[in-house]
Amino acid sequence: MSRDVRARIVDAASALLADGGPDAMTTRAVCEAAGVQAPTIYRFFGDKSGLLDAVTGLLFESYVDRSVAVARRDPVDDLRGGWDLHVGFGLENPAAYAAVYGAPRTGRESSADRRVTELLAARIRRIAEAGRLTVPERRAVRLVHSAARGTTLELLGIPWHERDLELADLAREAAITAITDGGELPPRHAAPEVGAALALREGLDGLTALTEAERTLLATWLDRVTDTG
Repeated sequence: MSRDVRARIVDAASALLADGGPDAMTTRAVCEAAGVQAPTIYRFFGDKSGLLDAVTGLLFESYVDRSVAVARRDPVDDLRGGWDLHVGFGLENPAAYAAVYGAPRTGRESSADRRVTELLAARIRRIAEAGRLTVPERRAVRLVHSAARGTTLELLGIPWHERDLELADLAREAAITAITDGGELPPRHAAPEVGAALALREGLDGLTALTEAERTLLATWLDRVTDTG
């Protein structure tokens, strides 16, 4: 029964969010639509912010499922596909996307944003493991994530009949060029061994066959390779 009530609240909040955005998803409106009292919402979700996280998290899970289903063999092409899905999802679900990314919460990450970041990090890791990443993984994740968010929000702010969807393609390729060798050609601004060193440096904590002192020494060597690359 509790699961049914929770689902009814989420469904009601999702409809309100889609119709009128976060401002329409008031506690009173959700209570009326779901046929519950305010204490019920607080018991399940804590507050309106918790309810919003639950609603957007559920919507974004569908995006995550689609993204995993269309994973490609080439890691850079896989990143391209992930970018396209991200932008497409945002344009298809403007209210939910704006709720997650339109007003950043300083020092607090929503469950939806965390899942998207994890998915992106996995794609970046595949590129690093292939020796094709030319910047540290954390920087690559942040750069691509911020570029995709900014591009999507920019497009959402333009009337649909005036949107230049090629903007997303240009931004995508600029981001990819900034963090990788760009494709089949050798990187022009970093030697292949630099990409391999970056990948190994990110996974250094997992090298349990080495002692802490050995890992520290190896980290120093790898940093020297990447700094001079």
